Amino acid sequence: MNRLLLMLTWGLLALYAGGLGLRTDSDHFSLVLDGLIGGSTQVVAAALAWSNLRGAGRRRPEIGAMAAGLTVFSLSNVLYLVLYDRGVVYDFPGPPDYGFAAFYPIAVVALGLAAHREIDHRSGPDVWMDSVLGVLGSGAVLAVVLDSVLVHASGNPLGASVALFYPLCDLFLAALVVGVMAVQGRRLRPYWVLLLAGLAAFIVIDVISALSLITDSYVVGGVTDALWCLGIALMATWTTARPRPAPEAEQHDPALFLPGLATVAGLGVLVVAALNADSQRVSRLALTLAVLTQLAAGVRTGYAFRQLRRLADLRRQATTDDLTGLANRRAFYADAEVRLRQLAARPCALLLLDLDRFKEVNDSLGHQVGDQLLVEISRRLSAAAPPGHRLARLGGDEFAMLVDDVDAAAAEHLATDLRAEIARPCMLEGIAVRTDASIGLVLAPEHGTTLSLLLRRADIAMYQAKQARRGHQLYSGESDDSGPMRLRLLQELHTALDQGQLLLHYQPKLNLRTGEVNSVEALVRWMHPQRGLLYPDAFLSLAEDAGMMRRLSQSVLEEALDQAVLWRAGDHPLAIAVNLSASSLVDAELPQEIARMLAARGLPPEVLEIEVTEEFLMADRDRTRHILARLRDLGIRIAVDDFGTGYSSLAYLRELPVDDLKLDRSFVFPMAEDPRAAALVFSTVELAHSLGLTMIAEGVEDEATLTALTENGCDLAQGYFISRPVGAPALDAWLAERAQAEAQPAGRTSA
Repeated sequence: MNRLLLMLTWGLLALYAGGLGLRTDSDHFSLVLDGLIGGSTQVVAAALAWSNLRGAGRRRPEIGAMAAGLTVFSLSNVLYLVLYDRGVVYDFPGPPDYGFAAFYPIAVVALGLAAHREIDHRSGPDVWMDSVLGVLGSGAVLAVVLDSVLVHASGNPLGASVALFYPLCDLFLAALVVGVMAVQGRRLRPYWVLLLAGLAAFIVIDVISALSLITDSYVVGGVTDALWCLGIALMATWTTARPRPAPEAEQHDPALFLPGLATVAGLGVLVVAALNADSQRVSRLALTLAVLTQLAAGVRTGYAFRQLRRLADLRRQATTDDLTGLANRRAFYADAEVRLRQLAARPCALLLLDLDRFKEVNDSLGHQVGDQLLVEISRRLSAAAPPGHRLARLGGDEFAMLVDDVDAAAAEHLATDLRAEIARPCMLEGIAVRTDASIGLVLAPEHGTTLSLLLRRADIAMYQAKQARRGHQLYSGESDDSGPMRLRLLQELHTALDQGQLLLHYQPKLNLRTGEVNSVEALVRWMHPQRGLLYPDAFLSLAEDAGMMRRLSQSVLEEALDQAVLWRAGDHPLAIAVNLSASSLVDAELPQEIARMLAARGLPPEVLEIEVTEEFLMADRDRTRHILARLRDLGIRIAVDDFGTGYSSLAYLRELPVDDLKLDRSFVFPMAEDPRAAALVFSTVELAHSLGLTMIAEGVEDEATLTALTENGCDLAQGYFISRPVGAPALDAWLAERAQAEAQPAGRTSA
């Protein structure tokens, strides 16, 4: 239906234009041509606009308003043609003219809705101010051109006002469309040109009509009426366009072409008035509009400067790190690329810095203290950097520095100085916070000439420095092997999970009160096809970075529980403790998944203990409490692993559902030779017992340590002196041998 009405509209218009070209009596009104065909063109165009409401989507409000306006205009034209054909004479303006005038406020609503939809809301004031300024400037010129109309119609001021009202409204609507087009820039919707062309046709015919009042020479029908039909047809066609997804918004400077043109027009009128001051050739209306144009131009210019300042501020913010005030990643990339091209063969160094253990600061002291630390580190780096540097915070706790005219020795010396500055204690919130940094160094053009290559190689060097705890590392050709090696190892880890290459070793926990072994700790190993048995430090961090910990933890849990089933079926049932990483424990479905695993194997919940680190406990108290409470509700025990390390707080021992404390081996190992270490261990045992917790000591390496722990009330112990982690068959053999030794008259042995 839409397409049929569109074809009919333009077909009638073409028929009307062709008829006008063939007729010889151009001054004679033709009922068929001017009345029937011309009037039908406008009525069908209005019907086309109404038909486009169906499926208009987001354009429905504006199309509805435009359809209403075109209907009012076309019906007013039909009324005008009927009155003219019947010879009804009336003074201008008559009833049809008020209908024509009513079209404009409705059209303003339609264009306002379209402008609001098409452009960003922040650009809305631009469009309306430009439109007002455009109509004032063009209106001033129009008042000069139509001055004779005002003089001729001095006896009919209402008629003169209406005659000027039409073209002024046309100019306002056209200025509004031009304003939208200027704001859109390269994102311009082509169908706005249809609307602008229709308004241009209205401007021409309305100016001609106003000028014809001077000599009463206006003739109904002819080319002038055809322009009205053309304008109506173009506006109706504008409603046929369907909205498409807008391109991504882009920042643009204020478009000042239209305001500038209007300002020049107003100035021109004032100049003409000044040159013809004696003859009074410029009307007061023209002078008033010209003055208003200059005032509006001043307001618009002030608004434009505010926009420019705002854009400059936005651009500054877009290239600045909000927290530290340093350049951000985007600014660093743009500036570094330019510098590298300019320096060409001149040497420069790129330093990539990453703070060590920064997450511990955030988790234990809070993000506010972490942010303060980053600000202080940024200040120190800026102060210690040499002239001609470019320093940026790339994100998180990672910084980059590009330094001109330095060689390898100077770059390493700078890295040492920077690490010394970073290592100085920072007093934050009354706490002395210490941190360190790992720095990767690359040289240009020796190690590369493009920023992407230099950053990749600096990241490799930084990773090696962090792994080896060397502080800083200069990139070497051999360093590049680590990148492909990590990728290869990651792919092999996927294969290991698919093929069941991961296995568990079990380390027994000795009950120091009874001398029995009733529980073990499960420790994951990887039987690599080429590299042999790999320990967790060779692949767990890789799995964590790659987001594989959930799958790996599930595999470990399933294997551990399968082994628990075998032990419960034998003579020596054992409880199993499984270490889970923080990333595994944030999974809200974990408690439900563990409950399913236990039920599927017919195991009681007390057969399983989950060991968590202080890092997880301190990360998010509310989330931690919720997840651990769900595990405890299942009957699963919770142990705090590596207790006493990192930035810890004793508050969680009171707040969170914890059963056991596992004192880190760094406290236990030296206690035989260090009385202070022993005192710490013994006081921690008392603390655990006072809170109703079980104390487990790990890292027992000799008999003296085991004896001291036993005498001072420690509950459980594990370590190489008792037994190394071994596979399940070896552990069964060890337990059998231990039971046999205990049955001998000489008593038990500690292995």
